[in-house]
Amino acid sequence: MQYLRKTGLLLLILITGIAGYSQTDPHYSQYYAYPVWLNPALTGAIDGNYRVTAMYRSQWGGISNPFATPGISADIVTNKNVSLGVNLMNQRAGTIGYSYMTGYATMSYNGVRFGYHQISMGMAFGVLNRRFDPSKFRTGDMWNPYTGFDPTQGGTEVLNKTSAIAFDAGVGAVYFDGTPGKKANWFGGISAYHLTQPQDPFLAGEHEKMPMRLTFHGGFKYNVNENVSITPNLLYMRQGNSEEKMAGAYAQMRVNEATDFLLGANYRFKDAVSPYVGVYYKNYMISVSYDVNMSDLGKVAGNANNFEISLTLIGRKAVKQDAVPFVCPRL
Repeated sequence: MQYLRKTGLLLLILITGIAGYSQTDPHYSQYYAYPVWLNPALTGAIDGNYRVTAMYRSQWGGISNPFATPGISADIVTNKNVSLGVNLMNQRAGTIGYSYMTGYATMSYNGVRFGYHQISMGMAFGVLNRRFDPSKFRTGDMWNPYTGFDPTQGGTEVLNKTSAIAFDAGVGAVYFDGTPGKKANWFGGISAYHLTQPQDPFLAGEHEKMPMRLTFHGGFKYNVNENVSITPNLLYMRQGNSEEKMAGAYAQMRVNEATDFLLGANYRFKDAVSPYVGVYYKNYMISVSYDVNMSDLGKVAGNANNFEISLTLIGRKAVKQDAVPFVCPRL
């Protein structure tokens, strides 16, 4: 009974995820810790010369094989107001071998400036690959009324397509106020992915297309004093008829010249609260968050909590050329 319950829950989540009217893209609670996925205009949005970020999310731990979403990105700043980046991410879901892999090359231009105010515009080009393994299916005809579940029988259905690759594109823009010495520095952005609206690989006969993912994000950094700042932030994401709203804040406290401590939380409306803690040491930052699910689906699933960890390396030259502090959220 427990097995059937978990299998039914997994099928419900997958059906919801791949339907044309629902959100199909993975998402992170630490969305600012993985900025190239959030908005291609954030490529090169660093106080340094290059950045490498690794992210890992484990979701729906109550399922025997929980969803896992690892990602890695890298971006570099040039001296031509242009930054370049790459982003790879793969979501692996459950026991049927379902995976959703994305790979993008990104580019941003940050030469639009009005004093300390700056606008960055970016674009992304890449591919989407979604696949599953039919040999791992567990269907009703594998159930023997006398001996119970028997994987050696049934499973004879032939599927026309189990994998597909499609071209994809995205654009974005970001504004930030880098004025030094202000109490509050504002930032905000908008991005759109799946501009090509590729056809759904598993619903091709019904001409279903992947809906665009539209994202708005922003906030401000409030400088309490030289050693403490608070950064409230908001996120609104819409894909098809599905939407996600998040609000949160984090505090950044300087411990010494080499170390900052970060503490905060995000609230995903009608879903989860995500406490967050991070340490910024020299050129490295590591952060951990844990989603405490509060939705009705979480109550049905049992252990529906989610865990994320991110690691970022920011490389800098020995002598910093730009004396103006770059205002960029780290969460």
